[in-house]
Amino acid sequence: MPVKDLGFRRAAPALAVFAAVRLLGLTVLAVWGAAAGSSPHTLLSARWDSLWYARIAAEGYGYEVVLPNGDVHSNLAFFPLLPWLERLVSAATGLSYGSAGLVVSAVAGLAAAWGIFAVADLLHGRRAGVFAVGVWAALPVGIVQSMAYSESLFTALAAWALYGALRGRWLTAGLLAAGAGLTRPVGAAVVAAVWVAAVLGWRRGERSWRMAAGALLAPLGAAAYVLWVGAHTGSGLLGYLEVQGGWGNGFDGGWAFARFVGAKLASSAFPAGVGLIAGVVLVLWLYATCVRQRQPAPLLVYCGIVVALALCASGYFGSKPRLLLPAFPLMLPPALALAGWRTRRAALVLGAAALVSALYGAFWLNGSGPP
Repeated sequence: MPVKDLGFRRAAPALAVFAAVRLLGLTVLAVWGAAAGSSPHTLLSARWDSLWYARIAAEGYGYEVVLPNGDVHSNLAFFPLLPWLERLVSAATGLSYGSAGLVVSAVAGLAAAWGIFAVADLLHGRRAGVFAVGVWAALPVGIVQSMAYSESLFTALAAWALYGALRGRWLTAGLLAAGAGLTRPVGAAVVAAVWVAAVLGWRRGERSWRMAAGALLAPLGAAAYVLWVGAHTGSGLLGYLEVQGGWGNGFDGGWAFARFVGAKLASSAFPAGVGLIAGVVLVLWLYATCVRQRQPAPLLVYCGIVVALALCASGYFGSKPRLLLPAFPLMLPPALALAGWRTRRAALVLGAAALVSALYGAFWLNGSGPP
């Protein structure tokens, strides 16, 4: 891979685009909230998963809710890095834990944008890198990037870990993969990508202690938390799976999702079912395009696992769009297409997408939202 300067000046256009799209989303949310009588701050920092993270930051683990059907929702389902950072920021600034989560998300969002730019720039050049960031920021559920959720933090760690793996910076890749493993269960995708990169490096003849150390470091974050949950619950290696089972989460190959879509198609919500099918087809087509464009194997492995876990897991189906947010390699095909257009035309298309994303984000958060 060619060596490129990753200083702020080179990444600045991409970061400016990301900041502009997110600012548009927040502005539309504020206007919508003023009309609807809702609080944007509450919607972003104190609903759904944000409340679980803030409670962990405040009280630690051990809280659970028993539902009328007997299911147990335990906060052990949430990985610890975000609440740790919320506690750190709160201690330093005096902010509430929810507000601290917004600070973490804002910083992590910029770091994620920079990491996505770095990967795209490395593979396809600066212009494609800028558009990759713009497309990622303007996704329909891009508002999640501004919430006190872990998606931005995870994407930042994943993108820079993959960049490190592609550049042969093994210790960096391993440490960041370990951090990703402390952030979300899908951290396994980053670990797999680093391992694939290491195997390919070994086949090319690289035999460095840094590569071995990076490969060994990569799974430590996820392994440490899963083992701790197992010890805490007394269920050993299956402890975390039991916790997720209490939330109705599991891997069934997409059967539950297929039944959910089928139920939509057989009801008055037929258009929603058609939309879900179209969304899945689009995701699979983008991934196939990534393969055809011969993205590096570590990116394909990472993205494939993220997509598979999002689409083939049971659980609350409204969460699936945001679970796909970390699959940023899917943004490379549209970014390459936009990079080939004239700047004005590409900017108009991206701007229109950002506006639609902002409107949808405000509608979404004032409605069902991203549990």
